Amino acid sequence: MNSLQRVPTHKMGKIIRIGTRESQLAVWQATQVQSLLAQNGYEAELVFIKSEGDTDLHTPLYEMGVQGIFTRSLDMALLNGRIDLAVHSMKDVPTQLPAGIGQAAVLKRGPVKDLLVYKGNWADGQGEWTLPGKAVLHIATSSIRRKAQWLNRYPSHEIHNLRGNVNTRLRKLQEENWDGAIFAQAGLERIGLRPENAIELDWMLPAPAQGAIMVACLEKDSYTTEACRHFNDPETALCTHAERSFLRALLGGCSTPISAYAQVSGHEIHFRGNILSPDGTEKAGVELKAALTESEAVGTRAAALLLENGGQAIAAKIRNAGS
Repeated sequence: MNSLQRVPTHKMGKIIRIGTRESQLAVWQATQVQSLLAQNGYEAELVFIKSEGDTDLHTPLYEMGVQGIFTRSLDMALLNGRIDLAVHSMKDVPTQLPAGIGQAAVLKRGPVKDLLVYKGNWADGQGEWTLPGKAVLHIATSSIRRKAQWLNRYPSHEIHNLRGNVNTRLRKLQEENWDGAIFAQAGLERIGLRPENAIELDWMLPAPAQGAIMVACLEKDSYTTEACRHFNDPETALCTHAERSFLRALLGGCSTPISAYAQVSGHEIHFRGNILSPDGTEKAGVELKAALTESEAVGTRAAALLLENGGQAIAAKIRNAGS
């Protein structure tokens, strides 16, 4: 038998084109997928797609106009045939995918917490980190969710807008007269940029699907779909499905102060979620457990419970503010 005969059939297929944005974190994520494909005998190459943000589309692809700001250019490249699959930070992906695009795989989840990267001589006073001698702290974040949770806990602090990729935001923190900024733990650690002066915010509930990476491809592309099936992590897929179902049942938007985190423990799924007013003054939360056999509906069940217990009024205010 010659060497060609020993090569699995799928190795003789096409080179899979992986679409990615150009930031360091996006490229790291895409390279992970490229490596996983290679481990399963599939050849792949990276294709860099410039993120155009508010691309002018003739037909709306998403349920809400604010969605897809980080994923739209990759979706268009998929639909136009420029790439075969797209790699996303799952928390940025709209709960409603564009017609014709499907979720091909979810990678095993990384760290889910938010981090405070701080400046100055902060001190830990019985679990409450403070900057001695300073009553009003200046904290930077572009996330409505992080802003609302921080102000709920520290209403006297001032929040500043911080945009850009991870590298840009870390640089801006050093340049500005701020006391700290909030980042996703996974984003900093994956590219080796977590500073020593960083605190894990155990009390801050993460965004739905935070720490997870999603791979999307055209639903009709059976070759790429099959290639991705080999590295789909069922537990991460189950938990992120619950979190995103919760988000969609409430408002459907990724730019809303909604948090959710699901974990598998034995034969159960444990779910926690909350919604806050953007200024942090109002908050409603929910926590429940369900058997894994009932996990498909746990996110929508949690949303219904939340709306019954104070969430309805907060959700209505958010909708009205955005209309």
